[in-house]
Amino acid sequence: MDLKGMGVALVTPFKEDDSVDYDALMRLVEHQVRNGTDYLVVLGTTAETPTLTDDEKEEIVRRVVTQVRRRIPVVLGVGGNCTRTLVNTLKHGDFNGIHAILSVVPYYNKPSQEGIYQHYGALAEAAPLPLILYNVPGRTGVNMTAQTTLRLAREFDRVIAIKEASGHIAQIDDIIKHKPAGFQVISGDDGITFPLIALGAVGVISVAGNAFPQEFSRMVRLALAGDYENARAIHSRLAELFELLGADGNPAGVKSTLSMMGFIENKLRLPLVPARIPTYEKIRDALRKLDITC
Repeated sequence: MDLKGMGVALVTPFKEDDSVDYDALMRLVEHQVRNGTDYLVVLGTTAETPTLTDDEKEEIVRRVVTQVRRRIPVVLGVGGNCTRTLVNTLKHGDFNGIHAILSVVPYYNKPSQEGIYQHYGALAEAAPLPLILYNVPGRTGVNMTAQTTLRLAREFDRVIAIKEASGHIAQIDDIIKHKPAGFQVISGDDGITFPLIALGAVGVISVAGNAFPQEFSRMVRLALAGDYENARAIHSRLAELFELLGADGNPAGVKSTLSMMGFIENKLRLPLVPARIPTYEKIRDALRKLDITC
C-alpha cells in the first residue's frame, strides 16, 4: 500500500446523549473523500477508541467502508497492550474493505525494546494485511527506538511503514536514512510534517486534516513535489492552529474546530472533555483570521 500523502485519523462524532452520531460521521467521511484526503484511518487515538464498545467499533468500520466505496484506502487501528489478544483479533477479525492495519506500541506496561520487537513480530506473523507501526511515547509511556523500528522493517515483509509521533527529529531522520527500500516513514504530528517531508517522510496521518483536508493535503503534495516555498506558506498559515488543536489534548481541539464549522457536536466521552473556553475562543479567533466561517 502506498501511504504517500495525507491520511486523516477520523474523529468519532457523538450526540449530546453520548451516543455515536453516525450521520455526522458519514458527512465527515464524504467531506474527506471529496477534498483531497489520500486515505482514512479508522479507530485510531483520535477516534477515542478506548471509550467505544465492540458493537460501536464494528458499526463505525462497516459504515465508513460502505461510505468510502473504495474511492480511497481505509486503514484500521488495531492496538492494545496484550499481544495474544491482538494476534487473535488479526487471525479471526473481519477486514473486508480494509487496506492496512495501524498498531500502536503497547501502552501502560512499558515493554523493553526486545518486548516491543517480539510484540510486533507476532502481529506481523498473524496480520492478513500490511502493518503500520505507530510510535507515540507521549501516550504509551515508552519510545520505540530507531534501531527497533529498523530491525522490524528489515525482518518482516508485512511491516511496511511507521507513523512516527515521538517528536524526536534526529530519531526520525535516522530511520529515514537507514530504512530498507519500500519502507515508508509517516509524520504523526501535524506541526512538523513539513520539515519531515523535507527529510524524506512520505506524508502524514493527520488530526488537523479532519477540519482542513483540502488545504493541508495541498501543503503535503507541494512539499512532496519539492515546492517548499508554497508548502511553507501553507504550513505557516496553519501553524497557530496546529498548536491550539493540541493545547487541551487530542481530539478536544479538533472537535471544537469541527463544531464551529458545523460538522459535529462539541462532545467527547469521559474521561476526555471539551477544550477549555479560552482555548475554544482562541481557535475561533484563528479560524476568523483564516476567513473560515464559524
